[in-house]
Formats: sequence, C-alpha cells, structure tokens
Amino acid sequence: MLTISILARRCGLSRSTLLYYESIGLLKPALRTAAGYRAYGEKDARRLTQICIYRDVGLKLDDIRTILDRSENDASSVLKRRLLELNAEVERLRGHQRAILRLLQIKSSVWRTQMVTKDKLVSIMRASGLTDDDMRKFHVEFERSAPAEHQEFLEFLKIPPQEIQSIRESSRKG
Repeated sequence: MLTISILARRCGLSRSTLLYYESIGLLKPALRTAAGYRAYGEKDARRLTQICIYRDVGLKLDDIRTILDRSENDASSVLKRRLLELNAEVERLRGHQRAILRLLQIKSSVWRTQMVTKDKLVSIMRASGLTDDDMRKFHVEFERSAPAEHQEFLEFLKIPPQEIQSIRESSRKG
C-alpha cells in the first residue's frame, strides 16, 4: 500500500492534486488505515498514471473520467475530439504568426514616419484573421512579457495617454 505522499511523488504531482482528484471522484483510495490515512494500491497507481498521461495530452478532467469509467476504456472518440481542438488552436496560432510577420514586413521607414496608426494596425490584424479576443490576448501577453515596450508601442500608435492607461490596466488583469 502507498500513502498519498508517496503516490503523489511517484507521479510527480502534489499531494493537494491527489486530494483534488479524490474530491471530484477521479481517484479514490483503495482503503483507509485504522488511523484514517488514505492507502492506495497498485491499481490506484495505474489509474493515476493514466490520468497523468491524459492530462499531458491536454484532456479535461471530465473527459478523463469518461474514458477511465467506461468498461471498454475506449479513448479514441475523446482523443479524436481533442485532436480536432488542437488543430483549430494551432491554426489560430498560425494566423497570429502570419499577422505578426505581416507587421514585421512593413518597411522601417513607414514605422519611423509614424504612418501606422491604431486604426491601421487594427485593420491589418483583423484582415489577418485576428478577433477582438485575439487582440486582447496580444496586449495581455505584450504587457506581461515586456511592459515598457508595450507602453512604447502604444505611444508609437499615437493612442491618447488615457486610452493607453486603460489598455495597459485591462491587459494586467488578463
């Protein structure tokens, strides 16, 4: 029998993660000791290993429960759906890459002469397939990773100071 701490360490997880999995019914201890401690068996360890594998490929806990609780344990439909979700996410990110490359290809003289405005940039980003939510995420990541450069970028676009402050504040909140 394994204690919760030993099982957690074996799988590279925290004790609190196992407690959470127990609270949502994803993992249950084989038994409790006379002192009330959780005790896990090898079957529990195998189930936790499967949970970790499915988490590593990005499955949601509800999907993992569905897979593990089926008697035939056929994960293919859930995994196919996840693959479709990943393909859509990759395509969205590729769209972001294309938009950034287009922005980078604008001649430096255009940047220096301040011909790029907020409206023009938004237009380019929308034409590249970015949604308002994508642009919000762009600002959130820009603010998180390079706040000074984000400020400079917004000033370059001739955005009024109050609007810059508003953009940066909402970007910090995520």
